[in-house]
Amino acid sequence: MSGNYGEDMPRLGKLLVHVAENGHSFEIECDEITPVEGVQRYMESAAAIPVSDQLLLCSGQKLETHRPLSSYKLPADDQEVFLFNKARLQNNAPPPAPEQIEIIEIADPPLPASSHNPHPLDDASDPALKALPSYERQFRHHYQRGHAIYCRTQVKFEACERLLREQMVQERALDIARGNLDLYYRMIQQMFTDFMKYYLQQHRCHSDLLVNFGRDIEKLRSCKLHPTLQTDNRRCLLDLVKEDNLRKCVESCSNSHRQFETKVARFKEMFAELRSKVEELFSSKASLPIRDTELTIKEHQRYITEQKSIMLSLSKDVSTVKKLVDDCLTCQLSSSLRPHDAVSALGPMYDVHDQNHLPKMQACDRSISNLLNFCKDKKNEMNIFVHNYMQKIAYIQYFIKDVRLQFPVFKEAMMHQDNLFEGLKLVRGIGPAYRACLAEVVRRKASVKLYMGMAGQLAEKLAAKREIEVRRREDFLKAHSSYIPREILESMGLCDTPSQCDVNITPFDTGLLDIDIVDLDHYAPEYLAGLASRSEKQGSSKGSFSAQSDNSQSAEVGDNAADTLEKDESEELLEGCDLIEIAGTSKIEVENAKLKAELASAIALICSLSPEVECESLDDSKLDSILKNAAEKTAEALSLKDEYGKQLESMLRMKQMQCVSYEKRIQELEQRLSDQYMQSQKLSGNKDASDFGLMAAKADECKSEISGNGEHNVPYVSGEPMDEVSCASNSVDMKLGLLPGQQSNAQEGVDESMTELTGMLNPQLDSSMLEPQGEDLHVSVSGKNGKDKIEQPSMALTNSSTAESMPEPQDILPCEAVADVGLVSEVTNDQVLELQNQLAIKMNLLSETESKLKSALDELDVLGRELEVSRKLLDESQMNCAHLENCLHEAREEAQTHLCAADRRASEYSALRASAVKMRGLFERLRTCVNASGGIAAFVDSLHALSQSLSNSMNEKEDDGTAEFRACIKVLVDKVGVLSRQRKELLERYAKVESTNEQLKKELEEKKEMVKTIYTKHQLEKQANKEKISFGRFELHEIAAFFINSAGHYEALSRNSSRYFLSAESVALFTDHLPTQPPYIIGQIVHIEQKIVRAFTPNRVDHGKNDHVDHPPPDMGNNLLTLNLGSSANPFGLPVGCEYFVVTVAMLPNTTIHSVSPS
Repeated sequence: MSGNYGEDMPRLGKLLVHVAENGHSFEIECDEITPVEGVQRYMESAAAIPVSDQLLLCSGQKLETHRPLSSYKLPADDQEVFLFNKARLQNNAPPPAPEQIEIIEIADPPLPASSHNPHPLDDASDPALKALPSYERQFRHHYQRGHAIYCRTQVKFEACERLLREQMVQERALDIARGNLDLYYRMIQQMFTDFMKYYLQQHRCHSDLLVNFGRDIEKLRSCKLHPTLQTDNRRCLLDLVKEDNLRKCVESCSNSHRQFETKVARFKEMFAELRSKVEELFSSKASLPIRDTELTIKEHQRYITEQKSIMLSLSKDVSTVKKLVDDCLTCQLSSSLRPHDAVSALGPMYDVHDQNHLPKMQACDRSISNLLNFCKDKKNEMNIFVHNYMQKIAYIQYFIKDVRLQFPVFKEAMMHQDNLFEGLKLVRGIGPAYRACLAEVVRRKASVKLYMGMAGQLAEKLAAKREIEVRRREDFLKAHSSYIPREILESMGLCDTPSQCDVNITPFDTGLLDIDIVDLDHYAPEYLAGLASRSEKQGSSKGSFSAQSDNSQSAEVGDNAADTLEKDESEELLEGCDLIEIAGTSKIEVENAKLKAELASAIALICSLSPEVECESLDDSKLDSILKNAAEKTAEALSLKDEYGKQLESMLRMKQMQCVSYEKRIQELEQRLSDQYMQSQKLSGNKDASDFGLMAAKADECKSEISGNGEHNVPYVSGEPMDEVSCASNSVDMKLGLLPGQQSNAQEGVDESMTELTGMLNPQLDSSMLEPQGEDLHVSVSGKNGKDKIEQPSMALTNSSTAESMPEPQDILPCEAVADVGLVSEVTNDQVLELQNQLAIKMNLLSETESKLKSALDELDVLGRELEVSRKLLDESQMNCAHLENCLHEAREEAQTHLCAADRRASEYSALRASAVKMRGLFERLRTCVNASGGIAAFVDSLHALSQSLSNSMNEKEDDGTAEFRACIKVLVDKVGVLSRQRKELLERYAKVESTNEQLKKELEEKKEMVKTIYTKHQLEKQANKEKISFGRFELHEIAAFFINSAGHYEALSRNSSRYFLSAESVALFTDHLPTQPPYIIGQIVHIEQKIVRAFTPNRVDHGKNDHVDHPPPDMGNNLLTLNLGSSANPFGLPVGCEYFVVTVAMLPNTTIHSVSPS
């Protein structure tokens, strides 16, 4: 419990309080719970400063009256509190009084005398012994005199140190006050900086709205609405607002803008004046050389040290002579030292004291006195400097308060300005909003397409998942149904199948306008968003530079938008379909839809941010960073564009090479087919009878070859997959009766090169054109019944041009039958059948080749369409890139326009600032003339000199304000000259009247005194004659007359002495019943008291010092009391030692006291 009690006890300590105006310090014993008001009450009694005028600062923080010291972590050893007197901070406060230092004067001891202090050796017969006591008394006197000088010097030196400490306290107080002012000024400067930053942004935006109002109106009038949105009363964007009301709003906004600009200019001048005063105050930092004073005091410390050494020497000499005297008294002198030798040794010591030690101590005392005067002068200078400096600080603080009170007013005025310009901002925002809406329509249409495609893709994925699940369940049932009855499996629920998943999307965004990205500039041109039109673009070099700068601004806007705006669902949708090919749509179409959505979103974002960007201000560092970032992003975008363009060009070249190769092969195949057909016609149509024998012989030979070596006539068909070109060439060679091994090497090289080229360019097409092994031509040879059977899959001929030009197989068979009829005797039926089979094989090969040719043509058409689509997409992409570059270029042009406007305004501001500086210089010169010392005459002379200087400095290039100021100064000089002359005349007249009035007053006073004296004498003579008043030496029971002297006491009329005064009791007896004191009193003397004025000199004691000072003896206490009473009983102001009499009188019967009026 005791521990808790100790912890709850308040912490005691000493609080050091310094008074700033004079540097005095006070140490107060207090604790943490002591309120600040208690400290102020103590300082009121100690420093005589009222509580209402006290301002306490600690470490730049103001101490509040109602709070305890613990709130400021006081008391603390490392913290000191400074007290400032508010009354001294007023402009009309009187300057501080000169410093008064009370120095206790310590009188020198009296000269020693043998009568006052007799010694046994004074009566010695030996003169040497008789001189020893005299030397002792003289040495002791020297010591006492040196001690008195040392005490006076020490007191003065301590006073110098105290003055130095007070000056150092004042210097720290100025630092505290200056720090408090600096903190307050920095706060108000930050407020002014923020205000001017916001004001400049608002001023720039409002000025732009006023200047470009007509242009904005014309833009809205020139932009027609979409035909779907037009009505009878609404044709263009201007019809959305009322033009007449806008005209009135512009006029009111213009007037308010000019008035507010004027007020802000005045406020800037006011703050500039405050800044100059603060800078001037801080530049005039305490210039008094306190450090020099401290060094001077340290240098004078040697005088104190020198006096101490002299006092030590004097003390040793006193001890020496005292020892000699004591030895002489006790007869202990050595045989070698006689009294005469001692006296002869003390003589030089006496001379050293009298001629060296004491003069040195007096010289040290004079030096310290001069140091005290020097420190006193420095202290007075410091007091005046602190007084003036604190008044300046107080004035600047009041100025800062006035400036601070202006901020709420200007803030409200700026809000009022914003409200006034809302209508003009509406005009500026209609165009960007309309363009943003149309861009949003385009973006939504693209998003709908992507959304629907992804929905179909999701349905396909779910269907594929269902098929996998169905097959897995069927496999499971096949594997286990042989072991478990199906009824049990159905009971277990294992026979169910997944249901179909239908993705149905309710149609939305069906009411969107029918516009595309290419229609956006037609219905909502770019200039609606504040961008320059294409007709305003300049050369390529300038365009590239502006594109970079504009790209920087767009990049900055994009970065800000990316940082502040969250991605919406459409952007997430675009990201989701980045690398996914939607069913029924190519990747390029998906990429095109995505680019459309992104471009439309970017346009809408630019339109929504353009009004805000126009009102923003970018400093140089921020603009440089934006330009650098934009240049990097532009370079990256251009490199990506170039890479994408190269990729598209390579794809186009590949497609073109494929098309060229296909066309060449098709032409080659058609030529071969036509040649083969012509050869077959020649073989069948030019047979005559003369060749019948040869044909029969060939037929027998062929028959023998087929029956014996039929395997050699079978065409060679590879079991490996081959392309259509190789198959067609093999079939043609077989028709011509050539074996595969007999084909030319050149032809094989061509086929192989074409096959490899097509496979390299498009593997998908090669795989589609390769025939599977199951579709290859199969030939089987059977020896049953001595007949060869050739099996071949049936193939349908397509409706190609080659197929139409070729005859049907039935057209050839009758010709062969006729030939067989003519040669019945030579050709057998087997040979005819064999020829027919070979012809059928050739026709089937021809049909197959035509079908493959048809498929190749179809594939070529598909590739052509894809090539066209790719070309369109490439053109559209290039258009989009060009559009983006145009947007960047136009934005750069707009930024360049704003920059030029800013430069123009900066030049105007520089001109205005130069004019303001010039006018301020003129007003400073005028202020110097007004504040010139020397009175009215000096003011008139300085004003005349200013007018003459302005007239001499007149030139043709000066502005109207300077000329008007010069004219005003000239008129002011004339009027002040007239007033000065009138004042001089009035002063002369006043001096004459005053002298006349004084002379009349003196004459009147003399006459009044004369009349009063005559009347008093007359009354006294009358009373004396009547009552026998005594005018000689007064005795008891005589009658005396008393009159009021200049000191207000009643003094008796006497021929012998004038020191007879009426007692206070008698005065009260005669004057209590009267309204005023009578000029004289006559009464019978009843008592006379004789007194003598005695001298009284009190001894002052400095209780703060521990110096050795002679004190009066104890038996003087009663004498002091008596002297004090005597001094209080002597109210007549008589000199010391004067004899006077106090007379008590009684009132005479039948005597009337006359009271004379003061007049």
